[in-house]
Amino acid sequence: MPLRLSTSLAGIVCALFGPWFAQYAGTVLLGNAKSPFSAVMGAILVGMVIGNIWPRLAGDGAVLKSCTVVVLRIGIVLLGLRLSLAAAIGLGFQALPIVLICITAALLLVTIASRAMAMSPPLAALIAVGTSICGVTAIVAMAPVIRAREAEVSYAVACIALFGLIAMFVHPMIAHALFAAQPQLAGVFLGTAVHDTSQVVGAGLMYQDQYSTAGVLEAATVTKLVRNLMMAAVIPLVALLFRDGTRHEGDVAAERRFPAIPGFVLWFIAMCALRSAVDFCEPALGPMGRDVWTSIVGGAERLSELCLTVSMAAVGLQTRIGAFRQIGFRPLLLAMLTAAVVGGVSLLSIRLLLETA
Repeated sequence: MPLRLSTSLAGIVCALFGPWFAQYAGTVLLGNAKSPFSAVMGAILVGMVIGNIWPRLAGDGAVLKSCTVVVLRIGIVLLGLRLSLAAAIGLGFQALPIVLICITAALLLVTIASRAMAMSPPLAALIAVGTSICGVTAIVAMAPVIRAREAEVSYAVACIALFGLIAMFVHPMIAHALFAAQPQLAGVFLGTAVHDTSQVVGAGLMYQDQYSTAGVLEAATVTKLVRNLMMAAVIPLVALLFRDGTRHEGDVAAERRFPAIPGFVLWFIAMCALRSAVDFCEPALGPMGRDVWTSIVGGAERLSELCLTVSMAAVGLQTRIGAFRQIGFRPLLLAMLTAAVVGGVSLLSIRLLLETA
């Protein structure tokens, strides 16, 4: 219990201290009138400093990861109250072709490049699903299916963490430069080009905070949830393409399985449905009922952003720079190429399919 408490307090401290740090670094240290760093970026950076210099203050890594997942999912579920069910479905259908194109591009690239580089098929498969679908969750779900070694899982997770972290910082600037007038398209780009769910949410929060633009976080989240749902179809396909029939000592336990549809996705949809139902009945609520509902939605929005910011701080707390030194050259190069190609394909597809729509 004390360990969980210290871990949670470390995340909250980073989340609260992050905005001050971002403002101080951007205005005082760099001399800008407006800080180029968002509050979320500040929280992540503060977490990374604490996690790497004073790791004992960050708490246990397993507990920290568990807390990050729970808090992140609570924030995403509450985010559902900001969207009607019709809006969420509309965003999902808009993002679906871009998601499918990016997944296909990643799988084709990894299939060809990994064979040319003589890489381990399980490691290549883990990098493919981690980059194209949903980061660490897809890697952990894929590993027992293809009998991946623990070392291969660790390498793939480190690659996703490294390039996903870079994308989380860089892609909001790219999205704003190209889609400043179309926030939904900016959100679709972030939702398809950034790797892990936590990293997509972080990128969306950074965009929202830095550019004061509504709608990007919601579009990015819905797009990412569509990617998450692709696990049900893509993981069996990748298993056929990359499976290594031999068993090795140190294989990931093959009995572990993940649901095709994560529970928090269903709760997100339920919150969207609740928002739609109450909005539909709003004329019958009366002035007092409408005020109460507005207060509930506003409170849920603030709590959602707090949960998401705390989870981003926890991402920083559990990012260990030393882990990246253990990645070999070939998996690092493959992960970098895949991340770059997915980002480029996402931009091109949005330009061709959505901007002209």
